Amino acid sequence: MNNVADLWQNILNKLKVELSETTINTWFDELEVVELRGNTLVLHCANDFKKSSVESFYMDNIKGVLKDMFSIDFNVTILDDNAYMSMNSANSNSKRQSERFTSDEFTFDTFVVGPSNKLAHAASKAVADHPAQNYNPLLIYGDSGLGKTHLIYAIANVIRRNDPNARIAYVKGDELTNELVRAIQEGPHKTAEMREKYRQADLLLVDDVQFIAGKKQTQEEFFHTFNTLYESGRQIVLTSDRPPSEMTMLEDRLRTRFEWGLLVDVAPPDFETRLAIIRNKAVLLGLELPDKVCAYIAENVTANVRQIEGTINKVMAFKDLLGNDADEESVARAIQDIVKRSNEYIPTPEAILEYISKYYNVDQSIIQGQQRNRDATQARQVSMYLIRNMTSLSLDEIGKVFDNRDHSTVLYSIQQVEKKMKSDSAFAEKVKAIKTNINSKR
Repeated sequence: MNNVADLWQNILNKLKVELSETTINTWFDELEVVELRGNTLVLHCANDFKKSSVESFYMDNIKGVLKDMFSIDFNVTILDDNAYMSMNSANSNSKRQSERFTSDEFTFDTFVVGPSNKLAHAASKAVADHPAQNYNPLLIYGDSGLGKTHLIYAIANVIRRNDPNARIAYVKGDELTNELVRAIQEGPHKTAEMREKYRQADLLLVDDVQFIAGKKQTQEEFFHTFNTLYESGRQIVLTSDRPPSEMTMLEDRLRTRFEWGLLVDVAPPDFETRLAIIRNKAVLLGLELPDKVCAYIAENVTANVRQIEGTINKVMAFKDLLGNDADEESVARAIQDIVKRSNEYIPTPEAILEYISKYYNVDQSIIQGQQRNRDATQARQVSMYLIRNMTSLSLDEIGKVFDNRDHSTVLYSIQQVEKKMKSDSAFAEKVKAIKTNINSKR
């Protein structure tokens, strides 16, 4: 064996004696070897579900093969994306992302289109076909697991195919802050390298851009990066969990720039779209699911696309490991934990107000009304903050609960709570405790 990659391939070949080819292809396809450190083999898996499945079901198989090969006991560690990134330089991370940009997994062809994401899909295709000509920047927003990252990878996939030399930079909002901190610590030359990487890109993709809000230096750097790319006619694509108007800690100069182009949202898929996603994923895994079973999953797993895909993977695991047929009974067993999570308690505004009224000893009508004494104002602002964070109500809808207040008033109240939580740890703990107690009253 010439290197650690050869070692891993040898391990996979030996595992094929113990495990079926389907098992290897399904659960080991996203495992990659990182290094052999003494008697510890370090692997990486970007897919958290597959990582946990291998750790739960196949770790002894891997260790057994290693012991047969070397006659000593080995430890095996599987890193998730965060742990892996901490071990690698920015260049190795860019290489891995570049491989995803050419993957057949994240394309427009594999993205299931429905009413909830039709506009986002169409806008993404327009940007991919004609970068920086139509919508710049493009900002796709919506809850986690609804396909935002899939769409920006698909954009990169098309641009890379049309121009193999295109410079594509991808980063997550929180990673941008971490990268900037490391660059500052290492000196001016590293900061200059970081700026060069992003400001020379033909396509800049920023996932979860909301995480830069409140980070003063990160926002400063990104402001200048944004201007450089925009003014030189290069495409910027952003994703976030909310529209810019609701990023309460985002600087106004960035908020207005995010709104220059096109804002499109993705919502949870409807029944027909969920059904299409389930069938599509099953076909890709070579799993035959009866129509009745597909419908059962679509009816019970409704939160997001990632949860639906995780359900199919779990059904596949039950079938592969336990030899169960994919009937309604076995599927119900496979997804019972997921269904339980997808039916999490969401309190009503009335329930939140009722608890806040008792906690602050302020009448509910006063909280919802116009009185401005100290206790009433704080109770009102905390109520608005919690309703925004614990329900799906928009700022306008929250305003209606509080004597038809304007959405800007609601936004200001939320900002005040967030600022105080940031500067006053005791107040932050109080708000967290209130939230926990409301959640416990289901």
